[in-house]
Amino acid sequence: MNAILRFLPLIFDSKKLSGKKRWIVLALTLFSSYEMLSPNGLGAKWGIPSYDTFYQEPRDVLITRVEAASTAQEDSVEEFRSALDEFKAVTGFQGGDLEAKFNTLNAAYKDSERAAGEMSSRIDRVVAATNRLLSEWRDELDQYHDASIARRAQQQFDQTRGQAERLIAAMRKTEEKTAPVLAAFRDQVLFLKHNLNMQAVSSLQDESVSIEYDVTILIQEMEASIAEARAFIKELST
Repeated sequence: MNAILRFLPLIFDSKKLSGKKRWIVLALTLFSSYEMLSPNGLGAKWGIPSYDTFYQEPRDVLITRVEAASTAQEDSVEEFRSALDEFKAVTGFQGGDLEAKFNTLNAAYKDSERAAGEMSSRIDRVVAATNRLLSEWRDELDQYHDASIARRAQQQFDQTRGQAERLIAAMRKTEEKTAPVLAAFRDQVLFLKHNLNMQAVSSLQDESVSIEYDVTILIQEMEASIAEARAFIKELST
């Protein structure tokens, strides 16, 4: 971050930069600006408000981020299924190029790890957008003069807050379950990496049933969370 900021004054110093160098710095500046202000960039991880919060209503921002988190969960489901399939292919190995099988498994594991990381980041953004919406909404509850309208508004607020809490809890539950599954995959991948032989493959078969069970439960939790997200978006959009 500090290294990038040190480049910014150079854009305006024509004596120090010219031609391609200036364009490179300009590109770096645009990229760093995007990272700082994008809902999916570094700035979001550091709590910096993203550009969508400047022109979208908090409700719309939340809907967009729930949709993005749901998509990330769907991607994670596919990646974990793929990793499980590749792991089962290795444990059922009967001959051929074992190293190629390992490389495919390792790639599938890394894809699962990346997808899980992206899912966690998007859940964090859902939490931030939820807090912003509820905070603004809570402040506005005190502005009603009609008592009956105020009660209805309070009921709507309480209902939305409860739904948001259940959704975030479901998402966090799947996030927590990814850690032990990834750890189990990592152990098997590391072990196989240094023991590319049939004896090593045979020893992995003992873990196959346990890992398959854990992945199945994880996928079920993710699918339940995705369904919760869809219901939340539908309710918030009406």
